[in-house]
Amino acid sequence: ATRYQIVNVSQLERFADGSVVGAEQLSDAGLIDSAKSKIKILGDGELTKRLEVTAHKFSKTAEQKIVASGGQVKVI
Repeated sequence: ATRYQIVNVSQLERFADGSVVGAEQLSDAGLIDSAKSKIKILGDGELTKRLEVTAHKFSKTAEQKIVASGGQVKVI
């Protein structure tokens, strides 16, 4: 089974509005172990910022919240 590093949308709130958030940024922020990790974004919490988020997987809720706040979702 593939092991994912889990990040909730509420944890993305720390990034500046308009940021591009990928593995490197999540790793630098201490949200995941390594930039080489597989990442799954879950929809727990609220997101008020417009972010372009890149990850391996998104829950439906996470995708809806990111898009609803004006952001973009990119699956790698």
